Amino acid sequence: MDFSLNDEQKMMIDTVRRFIAEELKPLEDGLENDGGLAHDKALAIHNKAKELGLYALNMPAELGGGGLSNLDRILCEEQFGHTSDYLIRRAFGNVYEPLLHCKGEQVERWLKPAVAGTRTCAITITESGAGSDAAGIKTHAKKTETGWVLNGSKHFISDGEWSDFFLVSAKTGEKEISMFMVDKGLPGFTVGKDQKMMGIRGTPHLELFFDNVPLEPVALLGAEGQGFKLAMGALNVVRLAQVGARAVGKATHVCELMLEYANDRKQFNTRIGDFQMVQQMLADSVIEINAARWMVYHAAWMLDQGLDAREQIAMVKVHAAETLGRVVDRAVQVFGGMGFCKELPIERYYRDARIYRIFDGTSEIHRTVIAKSALKKGAQLFDVNR
Repeated sequence: MDFSLNDEQKMMIDTVRRFIAEELKPLEDGLENDGGLAHDKALAIHNKAKELGLYALNMPAELGGGGLSNLDRILCEEQFGHTSDYLIRRAFGNVYEPLLHCKGEQVERWLKPAVAGTRTCAITITESGAGSDAAGIKTHAKKTETGWVLNGSKHFISDGEWSDFFLVSAKTGEKEISMFMVDKGLPGFTVGKDQKMMGIRGTPHLELFFDNVPLEPVALLGAEGQGFKLAMGALNVVRLAQVGARAVGKATHVCELMLEYANDRKQFNTRIGDFQMVQQMLADSVIEINAARWMVYHAAWMLDQGLDAREQIAMVKVHAAETLGRVVDRAVQVFGGMGFCKELPIERYYRDARIYRIFDGTSEIHRTVIAKSALKKGAQLFDVNR
């Protein structure tokens, strides 16, 4: 087994890291303080990232995307974790894999513009009565002579304000779910309030309402009844890349700040990094970050081999999210009063970290999935060559 990075991967990481340091870091404090970013600034970093080929890295090169393997994408996503959620979205884009099922007219209308960054989209699964239970949605679409009519609502839709169209999961039968591409501005489509969050400031989380929204036949993505499979496929990738890898990156960033502070801060004429209880917090953080990182890389490698990595991704979701929470909590303790103070970003990272255990399936739901698989499959889920 070779765990080394090749020269291309090192160059790719350095490029992303430099872009974040030079273009995104200077915007973080203003974003946090103002709760948003001026449209011209958001558009500027959006365009700069596209010029450097850093936009839509997960999409095929023949469509204008980065064409990266799953592992290479994960290496970039880990670096994305070093900055704010909103800035990641503006600079690097969220182009969801279900769009690759576009055919015919759909390719020019939705897929290619999304990859090019001239149109942006958000995926809408969550409803007030359907969070981790993605199959429990109530939004429905009824077939008509001219296409479909969509009714229902969604909430907690990240990036809904910026998006031009939405991938909407809706029931098309009693137990059948389909996915539709719904353009903003259609009759009966209303954007509701922004549901303010404890953390990840700047990223809007909107309510969406569909009241007899007319949809053309071409709005159906994939086959009728394929929507749940498309949604779960998208969530699997999101869990690995946007939760697992970014959690590792954010924990890495926080741990580095914690180490610097432990080296510089003195109490009783001694560096606090020389106190054993502080050393335990530092050591545990380093150990857990490395463990989470290799879990993420292994799951990405499995996807590149064409293997089923659903259980491994569930493990990543739990372990990486909870590792981030523990690392940031320790950082607040090491920084002491300054860790609780808005003058430093540690308290921001603490607030931002909390959602990782909730979105895209709670830790409790994923533990249930893992336990059921373990009961069914036995040692092959955690042993070698079984």
